[in-house]
Amino acid sequence: MTILIAIGAFAAALGPLIIFHELGHYWVARLFNVRVLRFSIGFGRPLFKLVRGTDRCEWVLAAIPVGGFVAMLDERECEPGTFTEEELKRAFNRQSVWRRMAIVVAGPAANFIAAIVLYAALFMHGVSEPRAIFAAPSAGTIAARAGVVSGDEAIAVDGAEVTSVVSLRFRLIKDAVDGHDAKLTLANADGGERTLTLDFSGLAANAAEGDFLGDIGLAVAPPAPVIASVGTNSVASRAGLVAGDRILAVDADPVLRVDHFVEKVRKAANKPLVLLVQRGDERHDITVIPDVKDDAEGKPIGAIGVELRGVPMSLVRYGPIDSVAHGALQTWEMTRFSAVMLGKMVRGQLSLKNLSGPVTIADYAGQSARLGLGIFLTFIAFISISLGLMNLLPIPMLDGGHLLYYLVEIMQGRPPSERFLEMSQRAGMAVLACLMSVALFNDFSRLLS
Repeated sequence: MTILIAIGAFAAALGPLIIFHELGHYWVARLFNVRVLRFSIGFGRPLFKLVRGTDRCEWVLAAIPVGGFVAMLDERECEPGTFTEEELKRAFNRQSVWRRMAIVVAGPAANFIAAIVLYAALFMHGVSEPRAIFAAPSAGTIAARAGVVSGDEAIAVDGAEVTSVVSLRFRLIKDAVDGHDAKLTLANADGGERTLTLDFSGLAANAAEGDFLGDIGLAVAPPAPVIASVGTNSVASRAGLVAGDRILAVDADPVLRVDHFVEKVRKAANKPLVLLVQRGDERHDITVIPDVKDDAEGKPIGAIGVELRGVPMSLVRYGPIDSVAHGALQTWEMTRFSAVMLGKMVRGQLSLKNLSGPVTIADYAGQSARLGLGIFLTFIAFISISLGLMNLLPIPMLDGGHLLYYLVEIMQGRPPSERFLEMSQRAGMAVLACLMSVALFNDFSRLLS
């Protein structure tokens, strides 16, 4: 079931983005009256074909559902006499270099626009994200040296508002990647504020990999085990537990975190547990015997039928105009950050282990889909940005490679030679094959680790 969810979420995330990317090329080509011969989603043998319009454009769903293309009339690729001179005036190759560049850029631009729209919709609806309230930092970490203490909540980085763990992590990683310290503004439990400096000068080049916040000492404080609701006729209900009860200990063993309590219950199927419960100003010993249930993998675990309070959340919401502005800013910042990370990988300053392929993307798609629509749409927005940015890389076979050809044409006053195009296409295919091999190797390494 998990695999099916991942595959379905992967298709739901990537499919519309590919279509929107190709529609960008299609719309601008039609704007310049260039004749479009085929709009294809996927490559290889057509599974479905529909011919529409005065130009008899073929709309195709092909057998290999990875990517797509828009085929335009190009006299270099058609047999002499196939089209009249009047029709050839609408050929792609006869357009000015600036029009050709606009048609090529339109695909990645459509992906950036899609990200802006998704982020704007999320900001208008409101996004629930974990608040950045910290546990006590480990001794010797950057946060501990700066003076962060348990219960501090991040409210700004470098003067820019922080609304959640998500925005905090992004801004701090950006500072770390850019190579300068971060000014972290904190609010303590008493409502006071102070600003500390996080010294990133000693960070390793690959510090952005893995659990960045935890590694620098800014681990989010885990919630205390407090019951949010009790199931009707559940073990907990029959034992006398009620919403609002805080679990202090299990069998005289103190528990401070939700995960500790959950783990003790899971391991105690059909075994009595004595819970020390704080209810208002009173404490009670309550005995429960967890039922036996199967987890997602079919293994028997204990369960008592309660919902526990999660990490404190904050709702991030803006009006329509501000949502579009924040969506555009978020898209720009994510694009800039991704470009910097990509540049560091090219220069060898970051490990190529950061490169992910379709297996990892499908896994993340499935995970984000299970966490809710908001998280899934955020994931799609990020993938849209990545798709747009990757297509702008100056690699032949990609949109960025075609833009490189047009820049050469502008500088030398004529198109590149056929020999140059042929050799660069081969090199581009080799580079893409290498990148895909590394990405797939990373995917399966993660699966097996």
